[in-house]
Amino acid sequence: MKKVLITGASGGIGLEVAKLLAAKNYQITLVARREDALNKAKSSLAGTGHSIHVSDLTKQEDVQELAAHIEASSYDVLINNAGVGMYGQFIQMPLDEQLASMRLNMDTLVTLSYAFLKNAKSGDALVNLASLLGHSSFPGASVYAATKSFVANFSESLWYEFKNRNIYILSFNPGATRSDFHSNAGGKTSSYPEFVLSNVPDVARDLVAALESRSKPRVLSGWKNRMMLFGFRLLSRAAAVNIMGKISPGMK
Repeated sequence: MKKVLITGASGGIGLEVAKLLAAKNYQITLVARREDALNKAKSSLAGTGHSIHVSDLTKQEDVQELAAHIEASSYDVLINNAGVGMYGQFIQMPLDEQLASMRLNMDTLVTLSYAFLKNAKSGDALVNLASLLGHSSFPGASVYAATKSFVANFSESLWYEFKNRNIYILSFNPGATRSDFHSNAGGKTSSYPEFVLSNVPDVARDLVAALESRSKPRVLSGWKNRMMLFGFRLLSRAAAVNIMGKISPGMK
């Protein structure tokens, strides 16, 4: 039985991926801040032997404690799903909150990836959640988009470093998804045009399929998002950024 640890797993994409993997006989460790939410999430998983790990990954001491746990354990898969975004124009949002989001989206992800890969063995896999915005600018969420560019580039580079050791690294890139991410970030899902939105179950299925096929360093979830990025190649950068600015909740 393969063991997988998933951060940000009390809801949304993280929990849906956990449900799919549990149904495939993976043993799941769910990580999030709230013990009550984690216990509820665990009860929704098929099978037995699942566990929770309460960690507030915005706190350095919790990050270090989880990294030590990962390093001392024999997980077959680590899915770095935890992340945060903020909608709004750059100088209209508190700087300290934006810097904190950078630490969670980048520093924490790198720390946990390092702890996992130090002892990774042939057949293991690391999945880092980037975003469509890792490949496109996004006015009204400039810091968030930049952190996801970092995650995408970092993960693809790791893919090359580890591929000859049969350790799979995936940069997984969902687009705008119907989840509570948007309300937590200070926006609304309804701010996006309906045609660009994806559903959480579809995104989760794409992630699990990519993890099982292990064929690409970068996977962009959803045909609509793939079409959007392909179309941007035919436009000037100014035109592409203008389009993204017009659909951004942070520019409303």
